[in-house]
Amino acid sequence: MPPNQQVEIADLAKSAYRANSGINRLFDLINTPELQLHCPHDSCNGLRFFRWIGKEEPGLVTEAFRSIYLTYLCANCQRTTTTFALAAKIHVAQLAPGQCCKFGELPPFGPPKPARLITLIGPDREEFLKGRRGENQGLGVGAFIYYRRVVENQKNRILAEIIKVAEKLNAEPETVRVLRRAVEETQFSKALDMAKGAIPQSLLVNGHSPLALLHGALSDGVHGRSDEECLEIASSVRVVLSDLSERLGHALKDEVELTKALSALMNRKKH
Repeated sequence: MPPNQQVEIADLAKSAYRANSGINRLFDLINTPELQLHCPHDSCNGLRFFRWIGKEEPGLVTEAFRSIYLTYLCANCQRTTTTFALAAKIHVAQLAPGQCCKFGELPPFGPPKPARLITLIGPDREEFLKGRRGENQGLGVGAFIYYRRVVENQKNRILAEIIKVAEKLNAEPETVRVLRRAVEETQFSKALDMAKGAIPQSLLVNGHSPLALLHGALSDGVHGRSDEECLEIASSVRVVLSDLSERLGHALKDEVELTKALSALMNRKKH
């Protein structure tokens, strides 16, 4: 549910006894069910169950909305948390229905952020998230500028990962040299143009070089484009970057697994 929407919830509250001044009394407490949320952790990277990690459920009253903060932890990786800021109240004491409004969320509400892409862009994580928020809000020019800045700033980081894959696949020496020259090229657009034809086959997006796609989308900037056009291009840039990061991650992970397997077999042979 997006923030700032007040909704009716049939099972918002539950009644339970708690000690108060030495006497057990019946209180109305907010329900804290398990939630299915996207977990970006490497060991999850998908929908997982999250559980509330508080000690005592916050109480609810009928007279006014109460501000409540609930933190949930991924039950699988035990690392990722999501915190919800809520305003809630019940209609009638000791009955479940009530009203609730989510006025905040951390990490911010929105579609999942691909874990491998966040790892790939590294230092520009916050810039990417600003672009994602701009995209969510329909701010095409802003999203475009942030995404372009991320690709421009992390050009060498992206190319370095592509070089690792090329070397792993025993690419032609000239291919690797072209990619290394692109790393040394300081002009962003020229660097992408140089490298776009030197991409390993396994990294192609439906037969197209992701760097060629990014170069074509980002080289002209925002001049002369409407906000709607910028929004469409920004969304496409994000999708291509996400796909490239997944392909890079799979290619390099396969290499790590193969190295471990070979090491295990060689050690077994020695024994």
